[in-house]
Amino acid sequence: MLASAGGALGASVLAFGDDVKATYEASERSLRVASTLFICVNDYRTTLNQRETIADPEESERLLKACHQRCADRTLKVLEKNGGIFIKLGQHLSAMNYLLPTEWTTTFIPLQDKCPVSSFESIEDMFRRDTGEELWDYFSEFSPRPIGAASLAQVHLATIKETDQKVAVKVQHPGLQQWAPLDMKLTKFTFSTVKRFFPEYDLEWLSDEIESSLPLELDFQCEAQNALRTKEHFSRIPELPLLVPDVIWAKKRILVMACESGHRLDDLEYIDSNGIDRDEVSATLARIFNEMIFGDGAPLHCDPHGGNIAIRKNSSRRHHNFDIILYDHGLYRDIPQDLRRSYAKMWLAIIDGDMERTKKYVVEVSGIDEDKFPLFASAITGRDFSIVESSIAKPREASEQKTMSTALQEGLIVDLVQMLGQVPRIILLILKTNDLTRSLDESLQTTLGPARQFLILARYCMRTVFHEQLEEIRQRGSLFWPQNALWLFTAWLGFVRVELKLEAFELWLSVKRMLGYRNTIELGGMPASTA
Repeated sequence: MLASAGGALGASVLAFGDDVKATYEASERSLRVASTLFICVNDYRTTLNQRETIADPEESERLLKACHQRCADRTLKVLEKNGGIFIKLGQHLSAMNYLLPTEWTTTFIPLQDKCPVSSFESIEDMFRRDTGEELWDYFSEFSPRPIGAASLAQVHLATIKETDQKVAVKVQHPGLQQWAPLDMKLTKFTFSTVKRFFPEYDLEWLSDEIESSLPLELDFQCEAQNALRTKEHFSRIPELPLLVPDVIWAKKRILVMACESGHRLDDLEYIDSNGIDRDEVSATLARIFNEMIFGDGAPLHCDPHGGNIAIRKNSSRRHHNFDIILYDHGLYRDIPQDLRRSYAKMWLAIIDGDMERTKKYVVEVSGIDEDKFPLFASAITGRDFSIVESSIAKPREASEQKTMSTALQEGLIVDLVQMLGQVPRIILLILKTNDLTRSLDESLQTTLGPARQFLILARYCMRTVFHEQLEEIRQRGSLFWPQNALWLFTAWLGFVRVELKLEAFELWLSVKRMLGYRNTIELGGMPASTA
């Protein structure tokens, strides 16, 4: 291992050539990672060997937890010291409580609020180098302090000199461009080393995803295109109150957008005091992200955490009295049509409570073996498999979370790590999006529970399946041929039947809500599919 670390370190140093300062800093960054990795691997190997000699289960568990904490503390120091991509990695790991020990995820939580802030002088210098102009030639006002800072960028308020328009200027941390290639290699080296010593914990898929996603996130011109695509797509659905800030112009490391401010979705005091219905906010979020997943040609925003979505009151809208503002369009994916259709059928089978059909489409969607079907079903729904089998729309109880946590501690985590290494990368991002949107919905503390979410999901799935059936009929010839007309009528009848059932079901939920009852209904077995 030391030889491998030395090889990686040597390659990193040589990459910086004759720049003595850069070479020294590269050596420091690489040595921090390699030395901490060596110490942690050795600590785990020693601890695991000690556990084999301990008969008391509680003492054995205490020993392992202490090792987790020591290694998490060491790693946190490296992430904070190296900054940049390592901060982003730590933020991502802190949210993986379904995969990592609690000691690791809780230790990394402070990274959510410890993002670096680049100096105003470095921003001015980067603006000059990237645009060929002085910052003050373009802006009449530019706040020296950012209104927000993240691991890769920070945002400043400014005013365009020619138009007097208030804008938000997103600028990449200037040092990232220099260190990103090295940091990605170090990340890949770390996970491959962990796999070498602990083959059952293969997390190389995580470094692979970072390697493919990060260059796109660091290109703000790509982000501008994603924002424009999203804005154009949802402009055709005016009933959804989604607001994507206008892009004024973009360079690779600088993005100038219209200034659209709002409040966080977990600011319940703001929502309630402005007469905004939490249940309608929850339903709107469900419609927006289901449209992104199932909409024809829709791009999928794969990083919808609390900092990237805001809400503000807007009484001028016809159907709602609020706007949902979507920021940070750096991480997007397009879901292939075949996968989208199989994914829709999978969810319809889950909502129906039909486990045989669910298993069929889980295999189509994920490519995993059938024996991992229960694990994948729990991962994609965020629910215990016993709930998936009975009624996915049951409100989540504390006992369910405890059952899932116990299962992970008892060895299921190894199976989960291995499974995630097998599924397509787009499925990993869909899983991430599901987790984040589920967390957003839970933060709203709605009265209807998950039932309405699944009603909305079922509608989008049924629409997807119906469009597939329509396409198949068209491929057989004219829709006016008697046989095709019969098939079309049958498909349409099945679609309308489910739509009416869902409409009646949602009306029932609304009546219960008006009467002050919290939702405790179940959807299991409800005929929501013709697939």
